[in-house]
Amino acid sequence: MMILEPLRVSCPRCKKLVEFSANNPWRPFCSERCKLIDLGQWAEENYRVPSEDSASDLTVKEEPEKENSEDQT
Repeated sequence: MMILEPLRVSCPRCKKLVEFSANNPWRPFCSERCKLIDLGQWAEENYRVPSEDSASDLTVKEEPEKENSEDQT
């Protein structure tokens, strides 16, 4: 029977090689510190997810005025 080595990945924050398994509670990070630093970067909006929306797609469109259904006499 062949024993497989655990998958090792680079920590996204500090690039240290870490085990990517249930034994690592911070995976894919190497430590809680690196995980929290990364979370802080997202919270401060330093990371952005690319979008295909153009600026015109982000403008608020006004709704047409509704006609008053009450009779005006």
